[in-house]
Amino acid sequence: MRTYSELFTVAEFRNLFLANCAGIAAHTTSALALGSLTYATTGSALLTALSMFGAPLAGVLGSLTLLSAADSLPPRRALSLAALVALVGAALQVVPGLPLWARFAVILIVAYVGSITGGARWALINDILPAGGYVLGRSAMNVSVGVMQIAGFGAGGLLLVWLNPYQVFGVAVVLRAVALAVTRFGLRERAARSAATASTRRTLRVNRQLWREPGCRSLYLNLWLPSGLVVGCEALFLPYAGERAGFLFAAGALGMLTGDVLVGRFLSPAARDRWVLPLRLLLPVPYLVFLVGPGLPLAMLLALVASVGFAASLPLQERLIARAPAEARGQVLGLHHNGMMTGQAVCAALAGLLADLMATHWAVALLAGLSLTTTALLTPGLASTRPAPVTASPGNNRPAVVGRRGP
Repeated sequence: MRTYSELFTVAEFRNLFLANCAGIAAHTTSALALGSLTYATTGSALLTALSMFGAPLAGVLGSLTLLSAADSLPPRRALSLAALVALVGAALQVVPGLPLWARFAVILIVAYVGSITGGARWALINDILPAGGYVLGRSAMNVSVGVMQIAGFGAGGLLLVWLNPYQVFGVAVVLRAVALAVTRFGLRERAARSAATASTRRTLRVNRQLWREPGCRSLYLNLWLPSGLVVGCEALFLPYAGERAGFLFAAGALGMLTGDVLVGRFLSPAARDRWVLPLRLLLPVPYLVFLVGPGLPLAMLLALVASVGFAASLPLQERLIARAPAEARGQVLGLHHNGMMTGQAVCAALAGLLADLMATHWAVALLAGLSLTTTALLTPGLASTRPAPVTASPGNNRPAVVGRRGP
């Protein structure tokens, strides 16, 4: 499977893609509405930022408690549960008299449930598509996330011109209902990957096994830290460019989408493996130029070029799947996603702290230097994670990986 047209001939993938698009659009429009409402109520930039971007921190709690639910529940049931909770959460936000603390509690509960079931979505891509289709499928999903975030924030901004935040929440309710319906009726029921019951004990046991295995630990660190520090650079676009920051965000989004398409669609597995290091270096290096305080056009070009490097995560995820035991694949990918989102939130906070202590363009360059240093320090650990030779398994259209597959 090498093209997007081939990818979308798979009906289940089309439905998974559509449900994801509807969910992302609902999240971005409701986040903008909640941010607008929070700022109008409190006048606090911190609370506004937390209302829009703080929910992923709930992933820390999810990763430490019931992340094993991604494998212990049948995938369609897990994703339908998350979609239903998100729908109820969106409906509660419509209530005009709901206190702000209750609105924050709602988004944290929705994010928590999403964090413990989200791994099922990424593992399901591997189940739905033929062997070798994961990177192309994940590339398409990444593109959808970027496009729907841009469209969701853009549409949400326009809607807030004509509607009040509660009415915009109503639009999010409709989108959440679409996501639930497509998930429930558009995906085939499959057995749970693991017969074990979801529990905190099992979650922590598998997490410890993954962390003790050197290859998995190296992949997680390489997926979380360098890119998280670059997201910290992006978190400073607003103080760097003020009202023109949207141009920088758009340039970064375009670069990320370009990288996902190029790596996911046009590179062979061997070529993806060769490009892992160049892409990882491409991610922080352009931001070093911010040391001289570039003007907006050059800053946009730097953000665009750098963001292509985010596509290095695709082949690294491919390696992670190859090492993951089949019965814990949802938890393996869920831990990656939660760790990535948490790392981004922490690095964004670090960026804000640095920008309070020094000039913003210096803080961007410093974060880029830290990312580059982290990349250099962590790269040797990836040597043991390179793909092993594959041989065809009799009676199975999936390749069997020769060598160690996980903890």
